[in-house]
Amino acid sequence: MASKTNDKLELIDQSPKRRSSLFQSEPSQPSPSSRFSISSCFLCRNEEPVTSNMDISTGHMILSYMEDHLNNKNRFDREWEALCAYEAEPYSTSAAELPQNINKNRFPGVLPYDHSRVILNNLSNISSSDYINANTIIDHDPINPAYIATQGPLPHTAADFWQMVWEQGSVVIVMLTRLMENDVAMCYRYWPEEGSEVYDIYEIHLVSEHIWCDDYLVQSPYLKNVKNSETRTVTQFHFLSWPDNGVPTSIKALLKFKRKVNKSYRGRSCPIVVHCSDGIGRTGTYCVIYMVLNRMAKGKCLWNN
Repeated sequence: MASKTNDKLELIDQSPKRRSSLFQSEPSQPSPSSRFSISSCFLCRNEEPVTSNMDISTGHMILSYMEDHLNNKNRFDREWEALCAYEAEPYSTSAAELPQNINKNRFPGVLPYDHSRVILNNLSNISSSDYINANTIIDHDPINPAYIATQGPLPHTAADFWQMVWEQGSVVIVMLTRLMENDVAMCYRYWPEEGSEVYDIYEIHLVSEHIWCDDYLVQSPYLKNVKNSETRTVTQFHFLSWPDNGVPTSIKALLKFKRKVNKSYRGRSCPIVVHCSDGIGRTGTYCVIYMVLNRMAKGKCLWNN
């Protein structure tokens, strides 16, 4: 994403040392907010207004639902217990369990279902494999998936990740984890810290990096297929303040983050690639929240869809 003067965006210290610290765990001391300009933080509030097609009856239904929750203090607990007791249908994960694919899974217990897994072109794959730990997620269109939920790439699966992005035509990546959290590696840096790097037949250049506020930054990797010389620009939205096994430090920041992602994605039909570390916790929560919010904005009844 190129920087524009009228965006009132200030590029903050772009040294590798400064940028690397953003991807690590939150420091024990408060982050020095003085390093961020007033204009860049104001930009988080200066977004375009949200439009909604919600009709009055749907609005009243949602308000009634929320009011019932407020009046019935035990309802959340009962719904949470029911959610924890839910068991998915016994879909197969045979591809993920093949001996040649086991080491491509970050966690042995987090495997993609066969029926919805993303299938790579094995003829273009560095290891002649069609496997990656990723699933498509359908919203309203059964033909065009809304999201691809995947794990944070490993060093030996970074090329597979970029192959998936290329073949699926994805131009937006949402990253919900830091590279390191509590001294534990959560995700491999699959983009160059500066300059360019090559992953099999995909050459990645870091074109720009914009620090919008403490909670998230936006990067624009330039993707080139060296085999056919085709190029593509991908936008990576990196949310930094959502800890593993925790909740975001600011719901307001997460909503602003969602609006920025939507603004970049608007009008496209390709899936958004979403990942955290394991590809299920923060990733699944993000997808569900925004599928619900998008339906509410379109005035759709959540209970009948």
